[in-house]
Formats: sequence, structure tokens, C-alpha cells
Amino acid sequence: MNANVSVSGRRYDLDWLRVLAILTVFVYHTTRFFNLGDWHVKNPVNYVGVDVLERFVEIWMMPLIFVISGASLFYALDKGGAGKFIKDKALRLLVPLVVGVFTFSILQVYLERITHGQFFGTFFDFLPHYFEGVYKDQNPASGNFAYAGMHLWYLLILFVYSVACYPLLHWLKGAGLGAFGRLGDFLARPGAVYLLALPVPLLDAIISDTPLGEISSGGWDILLYLPFFLAGFVLVSNARLQARIQATPWQSLVIAILSCAAVLPLKFGLAPATLIPLGELIDDPLASLSAICFILACMGFAMRRLNFTTPALKYANEAVLPFYILHQTVLLSVGYFVVQWDIPDLAKWLVILVGSFAVIMGLYEYLIRRVNQLRFLFGMKPIKAATQPVAQPAQTISSSGASSDGFSRSG
Repeated sequence: MNANVSVSGRRYDLDWLRVLAILTVFVYHTTRFFNLGDWHVKNPVNYVGVDVLERFVEIWMMPLIFVISGASLFYALDKGGAGKFIKDKALRLLVPLVVGVFTFSILQVYLERITHGQFFGTFFDFLPHYFEGVYKDQNPASGNFAYAGMHLWYLLILFVYSVACYPLLHWLKGAGLGAFGRLGDFLARPGAVYLLALPVPLLDAIISDTPLGEISSGGWDILLYLPFFLAGFVLVSNARLQARIQATPWQSLVIAILSCAAVLPLKFGLAPATLIPLGELIDDPLASLSAICFILACMGFAMRRLNFTTPALKYANEAVLPFYILHQTVLLSVGYFVVQWDIPDLAKWLVILVGSFAVIMGLYEYLIRRVNQLRFLFGMKPIKAATQPVAQPAQTISSSGASSDGFSRSG
């Protein structure tokens, strides 16, 4: 097996996966208006088919993003000591989170309250009420203050995982390199890499009856993203392991599809009654296996086909964090009006999709990217006056580097 990627140097395949993963999150959230479950703003008519599609995406979407974050951490870990690492994470993740908590999140909670008949009045009437109680899972009785920034919970959890795991991961790349190498060599054996699916159900069994097992977002309990985060660090650490991943994407995809086909009926309660007790035992292991295999398939295909750069990738890589920060607030603002229109629901979805994307990219291109103060607030490095962006094609934008949080960071 010959890998076209290595454990050093720029990983354009990861850049592509990062951009595509965030776009998947965006499209996923455009469908939340139309599924059967509750959300901040809902369309009058909902569809079970949208629910099925979302459950499928939830199996691998956020696990993939945490794997990419862990992989990016492997490449960025040696760029300074612990102090610089924590400072970079705080600037990159906590600053946008705090900004979101006190700006974007207020509008999201307000839109939820007025569309659910839980508040009557203008946005400015609602502002003082935002600080009453702590927001939790569309539950008005819990309060309004979204301390995790609504969809920005990912930034908070990623900061906690990055800082908490830094000592272990730093040791693995240093004093523990021998043992770490042997782990990679073992996982490079045929089929062994799928054992990375085991820590998730094992951890779930430990936390399931504790308060930690009751905190979930993106389709998984929050703590269950930690094994995926660590798996990302492991997956890019060994050349033989990467060669194995690159050689077997179709095998991983087949396993992913089969395990997904088995787990979705369990998630929707469609399994025969006699299999329900068994389903409770195999639900999490199957979901974990499906997630890991989808991720390995994505990585394998990306290694084969996407290990190259383009001007568009350079531009998108820098835009991906501001895009993520903005996307849900813009979606809800646009969707709030569109779901009230008397047009077919498919047309509503298309208007929300295209309109929200245009608004987000317009805000980024003509405001955030050009103003250093806003770049700071959105987790981006400032740009020097000589390189300040002007109206020009994306082809002239300079190359950006990968930061250890899984997003791109310029400079």
C-alpha cells in the first residue's frame, strides 16, 4: 500500500473534509424546520422522511468533525508550549463563544420563544428576560440564558477536550512515542482500525446512568465525542495506518451502510418487539461502528482524491469558522419569515438554503474578513494593512494554515 499522505506536511484532504463537514452541518440545519421533532422555528407541516435523513446524518456528522479536530491537533501540537497552546485555544474558541452568547444566541432564543407562544413582544422587550434562568433544550421552564451559545456548544466542548487532553497527547508525541507507534502499527493490521468503535459504547455504559449521560447535542451524548476526538489524533499519527485507511475506503463504506441499516430501525422503534431488549444492547455499538466506518471511508476517499489545494479551498478554509458561527442565527432569521409563506415546502427549503448561504457569505466577505476587530471576535487572526482584503477574486487570497481546533486559521 502506498499512501499519498504522510504524518507531516500540509494535509489538504483534511482541509477539504473540514469544509465539507461544516457545509453538511449547514444543510442539516436547513432541514430542521421540516422534521418531526421540535426546534427553535418550525414549518407548519413536518415530514418523517426528513427525520430519517437527519438520523442518518447524525450518526457520523459531528463525530467526523471531532475526528478532524483531533487530527488537526496532531499536526499543530508542537507549535509552542502549553501556555501558547491554551492562549491560542482561548482566542480561537472562547472569544467567539462569548461573543455568540451575548449576541447571536439572544436572537435565537427570542425567535424560539415567540414562535412557540412563550413570549410576546419585540426583541428589545425580550433582552432583559434573556438573563432569566439557564436555557436548556427548548424548555421554557429552564430559562433563557444560553451559556453554551446554542449551536456554539461545539466550541466550548472542543476547548475543554483540547486543554484537558493536552498533557496526554503531548506525552504521546514525546516520551510516549514508542508506545504510540506500536498502537498505530497494531491498528494498521487488517480490520484492526474498526476497534476504534469500541471506546464509545464502553464509555456510554459508564455514563448512561449519570448526569453526564443526559447532556447531548448533535445526536450524541456530549462526552461520547471524546473518543472520536482522540481517534482523530491516532488516525493521522502513523503512516502504515493511513495507508490502510486509504486502501480500504470501500470496505469501510460497506460496513458503515450495513451497520447504519441495522441501527436506524432501532432508533425509530421499528424493530420487532422480541428484538427490543437486544436492540438496547446493540444500538450504541452499531451506531459507533457505523460512525467510525463512515469516517474512515471519508478519510480514505479524501486521501485518494482530495490531497490537493485550489484557491477556492484556501478561501473556504479561512471562512469556515465564521461561517459556522453565523450559520444557525442566519438560518433561523431567514426561516422565521419563509416558513410563513404560502408556497410549497420544497420551495421554502430551497429559499432558506440559498438565501441563508448568500447572507452568511455576504457578511463574511464584505464585513468580517475585511475588519480586524471583527476577525478577532470571530476567532481569526488579524491581517496586516498591506494585505487588507479588497474587492478581488478569491484566487488572490493567501494560503491559510491549519489550527489545532480543526478549523483553518490564517496568518
